[in-house]
Amino acid sequence: MSIAEAPSRTEMDESIRHITDHAERIMTWNYDRDRAQLVTLYNKAMASQWNSVTDLDWSIDVDPERLVTERPSGVQRIVAEATTIPGSPISSWGEKELTQAGIEFLKASLSQFMHGEQGAMMTAAKIVETVPWIDAKYYASTQTMDEARHTEVFAKYLHEKLGEAYPMNPFLDAQIMALLEDSRWDIAYLGMQIVIESLALAAFGDMLRRTEEPLLRKLLRYVMADEARHVAFGIISLGEYYEHLSEAELKERQEFMLDNTLRSRSRSTTPEVWERLGVDVEAVVPYLLEAAGNLELSPQASFQRGFFAKLVPNTRKLGLLDANDGYLRKKWGEAGLMEFEFADDTATDYEQYDAVAQDRAAADT
Repeated sequence: MSIAEAPSRTEMDESIRHITDHAERIMTWNYDRDRAQLVTLYNKAMASQWNSVTDLDWSIDVDPERLVTERPSGVQRIVAEATTIPGSPISSWGEKELTQAGIEFLKASLSQFMHGEQGAMMTAAKIVETVPWIDAKYYASTQTMDEARHTEVFAKYLHEKLGEAYPMNPFLDAQIMALLEDSRWDIAYLGMQIVIESLALAAFGDMLRRTEEPLLRKLLRYVMADEARHVAFGIISLGEYYEHLSEAELKERQEFMLDNTLRSRSRSTTPEVWERLGVDVEAVVPYLLEAAGNLELSPQASFQRGFFAKLVPNTRKLGLLDANDGYLRKKWGEAGLMEFEFADDTATDYEQYDAVAQDRAAADT
């Protein structure tokens, strides 16, 4: 890049976010490897590292139109139905506009994956600095590398295969900033490893089921292999720590889980997509809701089910369901979530996600 092409200070400032972090940094001189589960997880993480350049075939040609028309998402089906409703602001849309909308929704999803992975990278780095146990510091270091690789591959896929990315969603921004600014190191664990990483596993799995594009499929499989280990890391570490917290401290963590699940704001309207498509989001939302009702379809249903199918058993393993006379159990029970209580937790089944090991074993046979 020449001096003339170099970004201005104003352009640089627009791409930088300053964060004030109140957490204490901890160094330890106890190097004893006395947490066997974390040692095992760390060894697994080292063996499962993959290379974004050599393990993914970036020469694969990706046709964005084919990508979104072969297996339309639930959102795409709802948008198509909304074009048939009299008075809809998108009633004039045809196949061209519907296909473009599908591409924009895909770019929006992958953009949030990319931003979320950078947030996870920074949160993992914070855990390296703030957690008091050497085995946890070692593992969080491998996660920081994982999240850097994830950020890189989603950014590359967007840039090389689909086009311009979307800004960070305000809801995701608020979630991650809260974790980075909180003074309690375990909240970074709880919010990222248990909530956001469980959410990521569900979102990646939902997209994986809907795409046949080989590069995206392999990318998602490999990212999910890493993410499952990250959730297991949170369960193992926090399970030990929460055994020693008071009921009042545990209540704060239970409230945190409610705020980040049942009380969280919906992101399904994706106003940024409609703005890019030149449609007033407030005008189109009533027709989208009517279309969803006509189809008896909730675009978030399978994703939400996958999310809670992991989140609830993972939370049970932390002891947060039954603390304070079962406060969280009651709240989640009222929402119908306790059907997932005894599903496999991620600390138990994370190796089932290991696509990296599976592919390497297949290549050796």
